[in-house]
Amino acid sequence: MSIDQPNEETITGLLQRLAMLRGWSPKTTESYRSDLLHADAFFRTKRSDLMLIEQSEVLGYLASLRQEGLKESTIQRRRSALSTWFSYLQDQGIRDDHPARNLPKIRKSRSLPKLLSEQHVEALLAAPDTTTPTGVRDRCMLEILYATGLRVSELVSLSLANIDMAGGLVRVIGKGDKERLVPFGEEAERWLQEWLMLRPMKPGCSFLFAGRGGKAMTRQNFWLRIKQYAAQAGVFPLPSPHTLRHAFATHLLNHGADLRAVQMLLGHSNITTTEIYTHVAKARLHELVNQSHPLGRG
Repeated sequence: MSIDQPNEETITGLLQRLAMLRGWSPKTTESYRSDLLHADAFFRTKRSDLMLIEQSEVLGYLASLRQEGLKESTIQRRRSALSTWFSYLQDQGIRDDHPARNLPKIRKSRSLPKLLSEQHVEALLAAPDTTTPTGVRDRCMLEILYATGLRVSELVSLSLANIDMAGGLVRVIGKGDKERLVPFGEEAERWLQEWLMLRPMKPGCSFLFAGRGGKAMTRQNFWLRIKQYAAQAGVFPLPSPHTLRHAFATHLLNHGADLRAVQMLLGHSNITTTEIYTHVAKARLHELVNQSHPLGRG
């Protein structure tokens, strides 16, 4: 095949077969096709053929993607497409080697969580109308989220048996079915007591915050409620499901909490996951200096 002639027909045929074998969605199949056609066009401009390129050329291609400023996730996806391509060429006996194998790993950059100030948290917590049972329930859920740093999925799956009112503790079953005990403060306890007095007694329902029909409230449903309360309280940009979890960790560190303690409270198996919150806290300190110091930029 001439290097001036695209490999489009071969690429399309390969992906059609893989889509049937692996059950890919049309969107996944089209993403792989787009990535391979992009690589094919790139190498033809270099007078090379996607069928014949060597590992050094693959590395050069990936480096060019980084120079374009593409996200690591996009580069990783295009690298994965190339790996699928070369595996196919090996299976067909067209190549003996696999030039996209054993390449240096692409480290994904981690974006910092959006910071919610303590004032914004207070406004968000105060948003529900606590003259209604639904408002008391939502206020209780928000208070527990901020007091414990639970994931929303962990919160909505809580049962009455998970709450130790006497000890001020909540027992959480987190990712990987790992159990942890997290303390909650007086304010969360007060709203828990309020909610328990109003909570409907439904036979066979053990969920602390049940949805319709006595089933667990969905994560998506409560996220929508958080967004509604945030808009009502004037908290913008609108928060994500993890906003109060991020605020919990960041505010603890801002007030001198130990990183290892925060790791245990969040249920992170690796402390490097927790360390991102130290960057958030430092970023906030820089922002305060720039805004308040006489020689700051603000």
